[in-house]
Amino acid sequence: MLKPQATSTRELVNLDGLWSFALVTDNEKEQAWTEPLQKGLEAPVPASYNDVFLDRAIHDHVGWVRYQRQVIVPRGWSQERYFVRVEAATHQGLVFVNDTFVVEHIGGYTPFDAEITHLVKPGQAFRLTIAVNNELTNTTIPPGKIEVSANGKKKQTYLHDFYNYAGLARSVWLYSVPEQHIEDITVVTDVQGSAGIIKYTVKASDSVPSQQIKISVTDEDGKVVGQASGAQGEVKIDSVKLWQPGAAYLYQFQAQVRSADAQLTDTYSVAAGVRTIEVRGNKFLINNKPFYFTGFGKHEDTAVRGKGHDPAYMVHDFQLMDWIGANSFRTSHYPYAEEVMDFADRRGIVVIDETAAVGLNLAISSGLFGGVATPTWSHETCNDKTREANAQAIRELVARDKNHACVVLWSVSNEPSSSEEGAREYFEPLDLISDLFDVLCLNRYYGWYTQMGDLEAAEAKLEEELLGWEKKHGKPMIMTEYGADTLAGLHSLHDLPWSEEFQVRFYKMYHRVHDRIESMIGEQVWNFADFQTSIQIFRVDGNKKGIFTRDRKPKTIAYTLRKRWMGIKAQTNRVSSHSDSTTL
Repeated sequence: MLKPQATSTRELVNLDGLWSFALVTDNEKEQAWTEPLQKGLEAPVPASYNDVFLDRAIHDHVGWVRYQRQVIVPRGWSQERYFVRVEAATHQGLVFVNDTFVVEHIGGYTPFDAEITHLVKPGQAFRLTIAVNNELTNTTIPPGKIEVSANGKKKQTYLHDFYNYAGLARSVWLYSVPEQHIEDITVVTDVQGSAGIIKYTVKASDSVPSQQIKISVTDEDGKVVGQASGAQGEVKIDSVKLWQPGAAYLYQFQAQVRSADAQLTDTYSVAAGVRTIEVRGNKFLINNKPFYFTGFGKHEDTAVRGKGHDPAYMVHDFQLMDWIGANSFRTSHYPYAEEVMDFADRRGIVVIDETAAVGLNLAISSGLFGGVATPTWSHETCNDKTREANAQAIRELVARDKNHACVVLWSVSNEPSSSEEGAREYFEPLDLISDLFDVLCLNRYYGWYTQMGDLEAAEAKLEEELLGWEKKHGKPMIMTEYGADTLAGLHSLHDLPWSEEFQVRFYKMYHRVHDRIESMIGEQVWNFADFQTSIQIFRVDGNKKGIFTRDRKPKTIAYTLRKRWMGIKAQTNRVSSHSDSTTL
């Protein structure tokens, strides 16, 4: 699915702003959802609605809400087809035009759209209603459970350790395309000697002959460096400039549909970074050079906005990553806004792209709170319907992000109960790679959740396990989570847990072990910043494992990490400067 784009043949209208907003009551029939909302609450889009209002009933609401606004189709679109696109509706969305239902989407972090050309004419106004449901069950991704009390009140529980923010957290668009138009583009890059290769597939509407599709590739100066024709093929770029971590270079791959008399019908451009990715033995190679991941697990999480996309926070977060020496992050634990992926492309930041399959581990609950362990993989818990939702999430993630140069790994789930009976049967159909994964991504908390505060014992256990994985598989390993809750401003002469001094000592221990493991190819600490969670007895206003506070102030550990990661970066640059840049 191509992101809406303004070109010489396409137009788009951004529908962000204040929308009329209301909770949907349990006795309110769906037929009434499209009725005009009376003057009352207004909710910002994009934003999660939970923390915007002061009403606790809205903050804790479980079920449907509805957003509504008036929209006018531009008069100039009389010869075009036009669509409504929702970037994300957490976790289920229904779209209505006036009183007509047009589309449903399940999954809270990937976009969906619907054509409305047949429902409203250019120059006309219409009532756009988007209903959003935040409920999680054993067959959703992520999973959860809803309990109903004696008074009929719903309570949502879930196993993932971040708040279940809901609503329209990303942009909503009205956009146009020509009758004959480009529907999708796939680019795959390779390198041959000093030349770059862009292999492409262009999907156009049914009435477009392949020979009417024209391709051109331009460099960052706007110079055409390659051309081709047809719906499939490849473009060769001589003396290619590679997309490198920390040094992004993006070509513009432009597809055009031309009429039989060579008139331009439609055009769309994709930013293409030429680079190669390879796992060789226990090394991870980008452009044939070993790459060591430094960075974070992150969250889309800020005060008031919740998961609402905010370009100011995005730019500031990337500035902080650059300052600290991070070269990568994981989209824990769901696909991030597409603007974030575009920005990572332009900034040369490497991304591990993850689905929203988090919380597939019922053993965690019994381990934390006691009681009889419930099997994760069963008909009553995570079952075939859950797996299909997981598979659909993977398909939509890859369809959206397949062309991003920044994406080097796909993560199909976070912390599933992989040791339980039934785990292989669940995951094997979701993955076609070798038994089953190319890279081992490990989340470990020795010294925090186990061996609490005893870092000497924790160091021994951590090294023992990592050496075991190395001996068993010989595959590259990334420590994708490790950290300790730390209250900013809490200090201790004895380096006690929760103090800033303990957090520093904790990370130094892990890094000593990382440096002794040959197959270790990276470290992404948990977490970039403190973030909100559900109300829990061991969570005081959220998770405090951030290197930065929720409002992006550095804890002491930030300076320790900066020294380490800047040193790794300098060493990598020294090695690269001595290599032959034309040999790939």
